[in-house]
Amino acid sequence: MSYEHLELDNVFIPAKTPSKKLMVILHGRGDSSDGFLGFPPFLALDDMNYILFDAPFEYFTGFSWYQLPPNQLPGIEYSSKLLTQDLDTLFESDFNADESFLFGFSQGSLLTFEFGARYHRVLAGYIAISGYIYDAKKLLQEMNPAVNQKNWLCTHGTQDPVLPYEISREQVQELQDGDFEIAFKSYEKDHSIDRDELTMVSEWIKDRLSE
Repeated sequence: MSYEHLELDNVFIPAKTPSKKLMVILHGRGDSSDGFLGFPPFLALDDMNYILFDAPFEYFTGFSWYQLPPNQLPGIEYSSKLLTQDLDTLFESDFNADESFLFGFSQGSLLTFEFGARYHRVLAGYIAISGYIYDAKKLLQEMNPAVNQKNWLCTHGTQDPVLPYEISREQVQELQDGDFEIAFKSYEKDHSIDRDELTMVSEWIKDRLSE
């Protein structure tokens, strides 16, 4: 099932219990929506709808949100524009932004920050896994201050061979020093998503929705 009228190709997985809650999932470089089809059962949130987007650029057998360094910015800006259009459409009537979440892994994690922090609507939570930030200083200057509501979670693996842990930690620290309230958690993992991490994410989401 998909939302065919959106700019980005996608897979939509409806909630077991009907609701206007939505989790937007952004995959990593070379992956696609298919890579996260098994994700909802792990979170065990029966009243959560899911939309899994495919990034706009082809990359080998999958897709990419932006080009490799040092040419990331045009793709980041283009992907952010498409995400803005699609989320505006989804939040027009079908779903409630204040009950919805943005989740990104790797390249999707970067978009969670670069797009999510600038987006004009405030979501219930933002989850960035194993990524990095393109320009922390510029993000602090351009972010929508209304999204700074203790509803940001960032995790990273200490053994990540793709995106070094220390770089991600330092960038998040720069945002925290700029009064951007982000919870940062380390996991002894590589460039992947850990089962214990998913359990923590599920509980974190439930906490945000119960506030």
